[in-house]
Amino acid sequence: MAKLTFLGAAGCVTGSKYLVEAAGKRLLLDCGIFQGSPELSDRNYQPLSIDPKSIDYAVLTHAHLDHTGWLPCLVKAGFGGPIYANPATIDLTTILLKDSAHLQEEDALHAQQHGYSRHANPRPLYVAADVDPVLKLLKPAPRTGAFAVSAEFQFVAYDAGHILGSTSLVLTITEGAKKIVVIFSGDIGRYDQVILKDPVTPPAQADVLLCESTYGDREHEPGDPAAEIAAVVNRVSQRGGCIVIPAFAIGRTQAFMYYLRQLEDANKIPRIPVYIDSPMALSATDLYLKYSADHDSEFQQLKSAGGGKGDPLSVREFHLTRTVQESKAINQVKTPCIIVSASGMASGGRVLHHLEQRLPDARNAVLLAGFQAEGSRGRALQEGAKSIRFYGHDVAVHAEIISMGQLSAHAGKSELLRWLAGLPSAPKQVYLTHGEPAAAQSLQAAIRQKFNWKIDVAQYQQTVEIG
Repeated sequence: MAKLTFLGAAGCVTGSKYLVEAAGKRLLLDCGIFQGSPELSDRNYQPLSIDPKSIDYAVLTHAHLDHTGWLPCLVKAGFGGPIYANPATIDLTTILLKDSAHLQEEDALHAQQHGYSRHANPRPLYVAADVDPVLKLLKPAPRTGAFAVSAEFQFVAYDAGHILGSTSLVLTITEGAKKIVVIFSGDIGRYDQVILKDPVTPPAQADVLLCESTYGDREHEPGDPAAEIAAVVNRVSQRGGCIVIPAFAIGRTQAFMYYLRQLEDANKIPRIPVYIDSPMALSATDLYLKYSADHDSEFQQLKSAGGGKGDPLSVREFHLTRTVQESKAINQVKTPCIIVSASGMASGGRVLHHLEQRLPDARNAVLLAGFQAEGSRGRALQEGAKSIRFYGHDVAVHAEIISMGQLSAHAGKSELLRWLAGLPSAPKQVYLTHGEPAAAQSLQAAIRQKFNWKIDVAQYQQTVEIG
């Protein structure tokens, strides 16, 4: 009997790991890092409930760290099988893992030197040397269409519209004469958004469906993102402030750059300096321009336009900061500017230094665009915290805090229902994953009401039969 175990992204939005066991083989779908609260982060240091050496294959839906960031731990613990992903995901995963290892080493060293960690001996989850063995196991799969991992596991990939290379996957499990079809939604993107194509619902009849539920309890704010960004830039620059944007290096950074460029060209915002303080984001932006198959028609037209406008992701006064010294130099900028830096939930990375510097000044603003997980600094800011802890000390929050759900890369509740409505028939069983409890339960109720499907909310470490 085929089995499925939820090793992550059950009861939370991070740590995606799903183990499929069938015909004596084991397949791991995604291998993400946990982010957010200390309880979730501590899971990263715990061994899997099964021996990684016993896993035969791994497949990735997309490159975000909550889907790939635990791969160095998996390989270090003995996994040696192939890891299948499409070329864009392989390229993005490469830069993400290298950057993740570097930041973890930096953060651990800083914590050791300044003694603010809750751990007696703070250490990185993995280091740069742990990344290369992972990269050697990455094997290319088609961007869309069919590919076989083994005789037991065959896939068809569909564009999920979430980030570059993101996919929804249809897995056909073959056990003797029996076939079982499992659909993994991956992270579903937005409809009618800039740069990327719309998500595609797999036209498959599923025995089991795993569907994400990140925004299962809410819709994204209505309104034009460009107009909202213009209002923020004009308001903050007029009062002499700086806008700090904690942005996921893959996806949100490119969306911001796109909107800023369009607003500049239309003379709707002043041309103030924009600092992209994330080496990873710079590399990812190059890949967004490289993999044109993912672009929607509007972005394709802008990219091919003449008049010096061939790069829709490049603003006029564009400062790229790769080194730590260049990053620190931004602290000396006292005139209006925009700082885009990872991580998107302010859970780590260079953005912490910028927030530490800029939060106490009421002229400044922090613009939150992506999902802010429970326990993250971004969530605390979103919920109105008066102070935030950085490097062992509290920093007062006087800056304006702005949430822009219009820029989220995740489908809202109605968009999730739209994606589900595209299935040709009702799955025999649905499990909701990748959502906090309230979001998953709200989506569960909506799906029951709209479709009357058999549906459960996945539980962490739960094993279910899927035969």
